[in-house]
Amino acid sequence: MPKAIVLINTDVGMEEEVVKHLESMPEVKEVHVVYGVYDLVAIVEAPSFDDLRSAIVNKIRRLPHIKSTTTLIVVEKT
Repeated sequence: MPKAIVLINTDVGMEEEVVKHLESMPEVKEVHVVYGVYDLVAIVEAPSFDDLRSAIVNKIRRLPHIKSTTTLIVVEKT
């Protein structure tokens, strides 16, 4: 199953609201609030690469209070 790690920057103070939205999406398997360059890290899985792309582009990136994302496509599990 295709998987991606999505690094997310949110508006200041809106991390918990974005987490709630992300946790309601079936494609989002994990969400972590982090410190550093990014505010959140989400692990996203979908049945196909098209579904994975759609979840990231059409659902996650369009959420309110998300300023930017960086997506890392997992190519190998160790």
